[in-house]
Amino acid sequence: MYFDIIIKIILTGVVLGGALNLAGLLTWVERKQSAVMQDRIGANRASLFGLRILGLFHPLADMLKLILKEDFTPRYAHKILHALAPFVSVFFALIAFAAIPIGNDFAWRGHAIHLQVAHINVGLLYILSVMSMGVYGVVLAGFASNNNYSFLGGLRASSQMISYEITMGVSIMGIVMMDGSLNLQNIVQAQGQYWHHLPLWGIFLQPVSFFLFLTAAMAETKRTPFDLPEGESEIIGYFVEYSGMKFGMFFLTDFLETVLASALLTTLFLGGWQIPYLFHDGFHFPWGTVWIMAQPWVILLGVIAFSIKVIFFCWFLMMIRWTLPRFRYDQLMRLGWKIMLPISLINILVTGLVMVLL
Repeated sequence: MYFDIIIKIILTGVVLGGALNLAGLLTWVERKQSAVMQDRIGANRASLFGLRILGLFHPLADMLKLILKEDFTPRYAHKILHALAPFVSVFFALIAFAAIPIGNDFAWRGHAIHLQVAHINVGLLYILSVMSMGVYGVVLAGFASNNNYSFLGGLRASSQMISYEITMGVSIMGIVMMDGSLNLQNIVQAQGQYWHHLPLWGIFLQPVSFFLFLTAAMAETKRTPFDLPEGESEIIGYFVEYSGMKFGMFFLTDFLETVLASALLTTLFLGGWQIPYLFHDGFHFPWGTVWIMAQPWVILLGVIAFSIKVIFFCWFLMMIRWTLPRFRYDQLMRLGWKIMLPISLINILVTGLVMVLL
């Protein structure tokens, strides 16, 4: 019993620490990647003991600035709800990582170890439910500020998030139908099957679901081209009345949601921790070559593969941010309700017909 508790504590620290550190690093990645795409140098001024290291100290400087900055609360704002809103946003973004498997299950000294903080059979449903609760942080921020502009920003954000959450949930029903499970570990393990030596990853079996989920996930993160709730250049967002670390928590939530979206895309469509031709005892290649490996190395390679895939999707989402212009709000709603939702429903129908026929 105590062994299981210790494993869970360690795994929780690894998952949450990795998510938080990657989200913090994305603030640097966003600056440097935009600089590369715009043919400029980017963030490189912050230094420590004369060392700049490509501007890697900028996230640290940002954190110190946010912590030391004045924490301002509007005079007529609802004090409790105003302070609670950023905590609600960060909390639900963090606990969603609990059901994501970062590696394969294995046994050690008679104990079954699941590389998931919460090994639950309805993990996918849990994540979708928790993500939907994040809307409350946005609504509370807009409402509690007692500012008409932030209130309108909260309405824009909540309507956008609710609209695309529906498409997000419906789009992955094809994966659930084919794998017959809501357990994310089972879904990843099912992607370890092969057809003519080709891995049956979700992106190959459900390409329409992949693009629908990718688009809906970008809308959930509220970032370009779906940054209508907080467009920095000309739109006043729902956290206009926030400063200091409360503003930083909203800022952190956006990057945490980017990491979460990347982890879900990896888990559902890119095989999760799966590596082509890597089995429980090592590599078995189609041309007959076998490379036997100890189980700890196989598990470690799976965790590394999962991390690399997540980082790739984070980079890809950042690239889209600096490539596409922002939608108009009517275009945003039309895309979600009139285009993506009908396509996702048709995809469920086609998937069902194929499964019945085959």
